[in-house]
Amino acid sequence: MPSRRLFLATLAASASGASLGWAAAGAPRFLAAARLEDGTFDLVGLRGTGEAVFRVPLPARGHAGAGHPVRPEAVVFGRRPGTFALVVDCALGAVMHELAPPEGSVFNGHGSYLDGGRLLITAEQRTADSEGRLGIWDAAHGYARLGEVPTHGLGPHEARVMPDGVTIAVANGGVSTEDGREMLNIATMEPNLAYLTLTGGLEEIVELPELRQNSIRHLAFAAGGVTAFAMQWVGAEDEAPPLLGLHRRGEAPVLCAAPGAEQLGLHNYTGTVSTSGDGREVGITSTPGGVLHRFALDGSFLGAVARGRLMGLAPLPGGFLTTDEQGGLMAVEGGVARPLAKHPEFWDNHLITL
Repeated sequence: MPSRRLFLATLAASASGASLGWAAAGAPRFLAAARLEDGTFDLVGLRGTGEAVFRVPLPARGHAGAGHPVRPEAVVFGRRPGTFALVVDCALGAVMHELAPPEGSVFNGHGSYLDGGRLLITAEQRTADSEGRLGIWDAAHGYARLGEVPTHGLGPHEARVMPDGVTIAVANGGVSTEDGREMLNIATMEPNLAYLTLTGGLEEIVELPELRQNSIRHLAFAAGGVTAFAMQWVGAEDEAPPLLGLHRRGEAPVLCAAPGAEQLGLHNYTGTVSTSGDGREVGITSTPGGVLHRFALDGSFLGAVARGRLMGLAPLPGGFLTTDEQGGLMAVEGGVARPLAKHPEFWDNHLITL
């Protein structure tokens, strides 16, 4: 049993963390899940310089997550399909809560805080028919589950609260799966970008009937009300369709592609999407292609940056921060890459911006 002194010290540290916010965890700007060479896993807090300011051990592989807007805590999701999400106190280095989806459902790797951090939403799907659900959790009171609403699509992967703080954008992958991963309905896929209210009301839906086999996976928000969505093509391998879409509410999406061989270099796969820190660019990464593609907000291609096994992508002032599978961090500014740091971790797919 813990001693009274340890109990009081823990309470004091927790209170300090609550009052100092993320400063109590070393003032990171980003979070990233990773695997170590010995097969263990951790969550790492990173500064924009590439410096690691904390490491919290994880009991299993983390994929993506979300940082609380006020408290130094984060929710980390397992790889899709997942049956757990961990709420981590990043100041104390401890797992606070383990969340589980309802029976017959799985997490799909992503979630988002809203209402000042009082609520958490999680992207989920039913295992029986892949119908999408947004799980709603009371982050202010021990992460009790409050309910769920439909995402108006199949296989949602990422769900994010938009800059207005109210609307929820959902990347519905459009795929029916077996055991959460094996795709069943490739010929009749129905991916969409859905805009929802927290009560599940559908405000707008964007579909790509000419590109049904382009699964919409990840989201970012740019200036001028632009939603950027990254896709993964699961159709014929000899095709190289656009893998980035830019959408303004009430308008048709702009589909973005690089010229010729540059587009082929993505290998029909994007791992993540982000805006640049100055808001002028949108970037997508391809892990198998080992490349970052940069686009202007009008959809024009700005250039490519090569780096083996690129993983995460996040905004830095004037450009992007990237991670790679070999533990590297790199800044990209104006299309010029600059190494920042190398860590012992093998980074997972995403960088979480705080």
